Amino acid sequence: MTNSALPRRVVVTGATGKLGRAVVAHLRAVGVDVLAVDRAGGRDPRDVHGEFLLVDLTDYGQVVEAFTGGADEHAGGIDAVVHLAAVPAPGLMSNATTFANNSAATYNVFSAARAAGIKRVVWASSETVLGLPFDTPPPYAPVDEEYAPRPESTYSLNKALEEEMARHFCRWDPELVMVGLRFSNVMDVEDYAPFPSFDADPRLRRWNLWGYIDARDGAQAVERSLAHDRPGADVFIIANADTVMTRSSASLMAEVYPGVEVRKELGEHETLLSIDKARRVLGYEPQHSWRNHVDQT
Repeated sequence: MTNSALPRRVVVTGATGKLGRAVVAHLRAVGVDVLAVDRAGGRDPRDVHGEFLLVDLTDYGQVVEAFTGGADEHAGGIDAVVHLAAVPAPGLMSNATTFANNSAATYNVFSAARAAGIKRVVWASSETVLGLPFDTPPPYAPVDEEYAPRPESTYSLNKALEEEMARHFCRWDPELVMVGLRFSNVMDVEDYAPFPSFDADPRLRRWNLWGYIDARDGAQAVERSLAHDRPGADVFIIANADTVMTRSSASLMAEVYPGVEVRKELGEHETLLSIDKARRVLGYEPQHSWRNHVDQT
């Protein structure tokens, strides 16, 4: 059933990635007309089925064509953009290559959307702007959106700059709605099998405070962000409600980060990547947990 608050036709970039596939499937399931976009050399476009277009997002002209219906056999009338495409993590390519690709792609998407008169943009920021990996302890826990970005890698630096770029695009166009989602480590169900082994050494996953996001809940967050209609740029941490550990969140903080202030009484496995803002503003509520898919005994 279509949510009447959702845009009718949406471009999703990075459509063949782990999160992209979940987002495309989810949006189509709720009645959104999706143009799935990814680059040549990516995964098999049949992974996302339906309407698909190969686009090099570092080429502004190709992005404009995709957003305005300039490509043969693909209609225009795009109402919103979900931008997920990127070199997805630090260390996969050289720093300069990562920055050149991701910065150009995001600028082109933001600028082409503005040129096409598209007023709603949702994009993948990253948990990394919170200070990952937390070799330098976080300022407090659970971490939230209230402190300034602390990029510790070229990948994360680019994500922090994207958030700043979005603020200026919205200053230029006061009607623009731009939502940056600071996704945690994206997981599919098949990724959950090793989770119980993480308990053997809590430091193995301290780099992101033991967080994760089920791809299906990431897709839910995108849907809710597309329905968000408050003009301006805003950012939200998107994680699951629990951690990747069977040990309690309080005991993890006490052992690994004993000097860090814990600002609330924590639930048994409560996420240390606060999703309170996403719950309050977007109505986001995780529906999936690795604990429902893996025997923890």
